[in-house]
Amino acid sequence: MSEEFHRIRRLPPYVFAEVNAAKAKARAAAEDIIDLGMGNPDSPTPPHIVAKLVETVQDPRSHRYSVSKGIPGLRKALAGYYARRFGVKLDPETETIATLGSKEGLANLAAAITSPGDTILVPNPSYPIHQFGFIIAGASVRSIPAEPGEEMLRAIDRAVRHSVPKPTAVIVNFPSNPTAYMADLDFYKELVALARKTELFIISDLAYGEIYFDGNPPPSVLQVDGAKDITVEFTTMSKTYSMPGWRMGFAAGNPRLIAALARMKSYLDYGAFTPIQVAATAALNGPQECVDEMRALYRERRDILIKGLHAAGWDVPSPNGSMFAWAPIPARYAHLGSVEFSKLLLAKAKVAVAPGLGFGEYGDTHVRIALVENQHRLRQALRNIRHFMATDNGGPVDAIAEVARQY
Repeated sequence: MSEEFHRIRRLPPYVFAEVNAAKAKARAAAEDIIDLGMGNPDSPTPPHIVAKLVETVQDPRSHRYSVSKGIPGLRKALAGYYARRFGVKLDPETETIATLGSKEGLANLAAAITSPGDTILVPNPSYPIHQFGFIIAGASVRSIPAEPGEEMLRAIDRAVRHSVPKPTAVIVNFPSNPTAYMADLDFYKELVALARKTELFIISDLAYGEIYFDGNPPPSVLQVDGAKDITVEFTTMSKTYSMPGWRMGFAAGNPRLIAALARMKSYLDYGAFTPIQVAATAALNGPQECVDEMRALYRERRDILIKGLHAAGWDVPSPNGSMFAWAPIPARYAHLGSVEFSKLLLAKAKVAVAPGLGFGEYGDTHVRIALVENQHRLRQALRNIRHFMATDNGGPVDAIAEVARQY
């Protein structure tokens, strides 16, 4: 009876646990830790969205069970968003569904369409649910390059020709978490052509589609002719409208995939709380200046972070999208790997970041830095990092022991 349950055995130890434990230990010792690890938006939800929630929650009828696939007005609002933003026409009834955040939607779609032994193609590094949603469902995952381009397309083609069984789906996520890679419409055209030729489903995660800084807005893969035949795309209110705790997301696209997700969800939930769905409808249909303000806020934070890191001697590429910087570990710390370097940064600079290993083994040369603190706190973090890099000799450290020694 002591043996691990089968599905739990397929889940490795949580990579972020070591850094989280060190962070908790430091805070318990009254350390002022600046947390740039979790992508947890810190801005308040726009007032008009909160007001609609408050208004709706006063109606006792809104406290009853809701609709698993989302109330009709919300699905129509999502279709309206796709029409305005991407020029994509969606049938709200058959080609859209509301989810409890995109993470839940991805996991339930994986459960709906996956048979044990299926092979799924997933970028490495990528957001953990992209691979573990399918691993939990019984699939095998084959890694492909994370950057959009010829190398990724060649890897997909090679995997289709040499994997047994042939892969059934490929995951894409642009703007990417954690790498901040961006894809253009030309890449999506090539991807759709390849997927149609090789009979692959495309599962797109567009959670950061409204967080972009330089150049054109990120496209949707559904803009490509014929994409809807093989594609489902996930979006979320969490980042665009600073609504992470509301757990409101969507899937849109291929009717067969949407129907499979809807059927799975019908057995598992009654949908999000109705006032949340009504407020989300108001967000999509209402004034969008709040989105522009959100984008400007993250751009300012990005510029402060990248400029400050460069001044500290840490050469980090400036992201064109997402709310993250994907930072290569400085050369003199490269031997540590991402977990030990994150612990060192926490102990010596009092700054928490996410180790790249948590997003896949090919992420171990980087750490992810989230733009989730105000400008004052970011500048404080940068001063700490600059002092750390100017005075540290590049050795490893047990972060928990380091904190304990100081008190």
